[in-house]
Amino acid sequence: MDRRIKFRHLDAFSAIVRANSFKVAANQLNLTQPAISKTLRELEEILGVVVMTRSRAGVSLTPEGEVFLQFAEQSTAALRNGLRSIRATSSVAGQLKVGALPSVATSLLPKAAMIFAEQSPDTRVEIHEGPHSDLTARLRQGGLDMVVGRLGSPDAMIGLSFRQLYAEEVVIVANPESPALGITDFHNLAAFRVLYPPKESAIRPLVARMLIARSVPLFDNRIETASPAFGRAVVTSDPHTVWVISKGVVAEDIAQGRLVPLRVDMAPTLGAVGIMSRTEEVPSVATRAFSNLLSEVCAQGRT
Repeated sequence: MDRRIKFRHLDAFSAIVRANSFKVAANQLNLTQPAISKTLRELEEILGVVVMTRSRAGVSLTPEGEVFLQFAEQSTAALRNGLRSIRATSSVAGQLKVGALPSVATSLLPKAAMIFAEQSPDTRVEIHEGPHSDLTARLRQGGLDMVVGRLGSPDAMIGLSFRQLYAEEVVIVANPESPALGITDFHNLAAFRVLYPPKESAIRPLVARMLIARSVPLFDNRIETASPAFGRAVVTSDPHTVWVISKGVVAEDIAQGRLVPLRVDMAPTLGAVGIMSRTEEVPSVATRAFSNLLSEVCAQGRT
């Protein structure tokens, strides 16, 4: 490798490509626009080729730039992972950032977090809830230490590993007084408003495949939402709305009789719930401890 190539060259190059803008990339790296332009020129001089061109539409990689980008991103990712791994094994690692998908945010995670807080009072825990795509992106970038929830699609899991904790179905729930409770055929749901998982939801592909297999068209009368608070508020107040949601989100509501699952076969939606982490990184002491605790809570049937 040419010793003149520095981390700042690779970082600037990758940032410009991701942002498709010199200005945005400069802001992200806390540089001025002339400074990041100079850094790119230095890289091109070292390589002896032009790696990108600028236009009003943004930046475009040259064929040489396309090739170099793969190696640049692999190099910077490996270095960042190495630095995080070193810090993770330090005794001063006192922070744990956990991404929580809705299926675990109201059931498994609260119990595990409370136990962990008692066992590791010196570790500050942050719980971040959000859509699958957002949380896994933050995990890859190092903003989260782990994500707990449903296994995503193959594309969503690139660069991540998955450790299964348990499996759960998607359910369709309704108000205890809803006339929908007598439904056993999916086609009859057309008479009701349907709260349906949005495109970024991990359960959307499972539900869509099941409906396609049963020749059920996508509901025209749907509201797409991944918000447990919104879904719970609407369905508990409106008998003419049903909610398609992971069972873990509404398990307590079902147990308390606030919501009732419809008697339709949802077995094809059975999917794995577990822990997602970066593939090539040594987890911190806190991350390993919390992962093991999640497994113990599941094994003891506390979910």
